[in-house]
Amino acid sequence: MLEDSADDLYENAPCGNLSTLLDGTIARINRTLLGWLGYGRDEVVGRLRFSDLLTVGGKIYYETHYAPLLSLQGEVGGVALDLRAKDGRKLPVLVTSAVKTGDDGRPLLIRTTVYDARDRRAYEEELLRARRAAEAAERAAHEDRQRLQKLVEGLQRSLLPQQLPVPPAMDVAAHYQAASADEVGGDFYDLFPLGGDRWGFFLGDVCGKGVEAAAVTALARYTLRAATVYDPDPAQVLSNLNTVLYQEYLSDDHRFCTVVFGILGPATTEGRCLTVTGGGHPPALLLTAAGTAEYVPTSGGPLVGMLPGLQFTTHTYLLRPADTLIVYTDGLTDARIDDANGRYSHEALLEFAASIAPASATAAVASLAGLLAGFGAGLDDDAAVMALTVTP
Repeated sequence: MLEDSADDLYENAPCGNLSTLLDGTIARINRTLLGWLGYGRDEVVGRLRFSDLLTVGGKIYYETHYAPLLSLQGEVGGVALDLRAKDGRKLPVLVTSAVKTGDDGRPLLIRTTVYDARDRRAYEEELLRARRAAEAAERAAHEDRQRLQKLVEGLQRSLLPQQLPVPPAMDVAAHYQAASADEVGGDFYDLFPLGGDRWGFFLGDVCGKGVEAAAVTALARYTLRAATVYDPDPAQVLSNLNTVLYQEYLSDDHRFCTVVFGILGPATTEGRCLTVTGGGHPPALLLTAAGTAEYVPTSGGPLVGMLPGLQFTTHTYLLRPADTLIVYTDGLTDARIDDANGRYSHEALLEFAASIAPASATAAVASLAGLLAGFGAGLDDDAAVMALTVTP
């Protein structure tokens, strides 16, 4: 009874079993493996070698690698091969073989166990297909992101002057630092002539990001320049911008901006007269020829575009030779400087400005560009800076 049970286990095991002579001729094979291959026992035993059951590629691998390794080691385990069924079907299997020896240590035959690997192979192929699909999707997403970034870069360039004009006896510079390459920011600036060696300039920040913010940015830039032609009074210019934005975006998601706007008077031996106003914007920095740095009021007014009929206050200064006026957006002072969500702050900016004063517009903007780059991922919002220096 025990022998019958062992024989039944051999014949109907969940894996294929076969024994071959040392030359590979099949001496015994179980019912399970015959069923997988579709052969009768008489067609296989004593007639075929194990290698005859393999595909062409499997047979080459068996003869060049598997059999020599088995002869050398006496056993080989878990090798993936493909069997060829009688009807031509390919059967993926995992093969383990061991050499049986006699009492004298001489090899007698080879016992081989064959495991059905069709489900495993299908799973592996599915994983491979999924991996290839994921890689293709990743490549497509990367290409889409590159296209998006090029579009964003192009749109952003269209909202900023390619190059600032340089008034007589002045040095000017500007820098824009994007927080993300995937979204258009709302920071903007410009410098333009008004005739008679008078110049207008502005720098601002639209609430929000993306295409909607870009539309407001474009509207704000053109409105500021057009309003200056009709009435160059800075307070009136911002009042006109406020009216346009409020009427254009009068809705639950209406847009507003902060902005500083100024007029530079004609150059004299004493410098240039500066008349400036702002709406909800950070104060400007003044780097003096004496090497000091201080904030000067340019704001105090309300956010532009929030409410109708807003009034704005102007301030007048004398920008002396070698003095540098710096205007900037709050992306600079709001940059994160530590993991505890600490911010850079106006106090830190004033200390930094004092450390580089006196400095020309070009030198100051270069230093601030380095500062912005140093924030790395801590730059949560776009930042723009513009500097104006009266040259001696």
